[in-house]
Amino acid sequence: MTLRLAHIFRYPIKGHGREELASVALSPGRTLPWDRHWAVAHDAARIEPGEWARCLNFMRGAKAPMLMAITARLDEPVRRVTLSHPDRPDHSFRPDDPAELPGFLDWVAPLCPPGRSQPAALVAAPGGRGMTDSPYPSVSVLSLNSLRALEQRMGRPLGMHRWRANLWLEGLAPWEEFDLIGREIAIGPVRLRVKERITRCKATTANPETGRIDADTLGALNEACGHQDFGVYATILEGGTLTPGDELRL
Repeated sequence: MTLRLAHIFRYPIKGHGREELASVALSPGRTLPWDRHWAVAHDAARIEPGEWARCLNFMRGAKAPMLMAITARLDEPVRRVTLSHPDRPDHSFRPDDPAELPGFLDWVAPLCPPGRSQPAALVAAPGGRGMTDSPYPSVSVLSLNSLRALEQRMGRPLGMHRWRANLWLEGLAPWEEFDLIGREIAIGPVRLRVKERITRCKATTANPETGRIDADTLGALNEACGHQDFGVYATILEGGTLTPGDELRL
């Protein structure tokens, strides 16, 4: 099977919705444009203005699984995000406009468990990078065949969306992406260096269609592989425009 790029996704607001892209232009040393550009800080967050912050400062699916069912659409020219959820009416707002924050907080509050930290503010990523879980600008790269292998072991479909990948690859052998750590790969005109594995959290146990916990993904990974890793982080060395179907070269 030809090694190729199968899907591209971004997440304009960290933990609050996915969006599939028909193409994307990548730049060296950056994240995917508009990926995790905003993040929702909770009422116990400790964030230094203009600095990258750890994920524990933000609302996310590991603590609020209903957030996993949000889909997003970003209108880039006007920086407007439209959010959809099966249990909520669609909501469109501009995250950079403080006057529109209360409406967003009212919309998302019913999706957050009572008795836990609650959404309190929106912050923008510093310096044009995203609020990724890695402390460096990264792109997450996952393998469809690894997903199929895990689905087969669990005896049920899991789907792509609970893993929140940027780039899904087709044609690698199951778990072969781990062998790429420390190596450079090329996808179309883009060159990347694969840095490290992605260790997974409880967010992956939630069904991305309903937001309800329905699969022991972490237990299955531990039982099958002895770890909770799924996918890898990579950094962009040479930029260019990616389109699904682009060839992957190791």
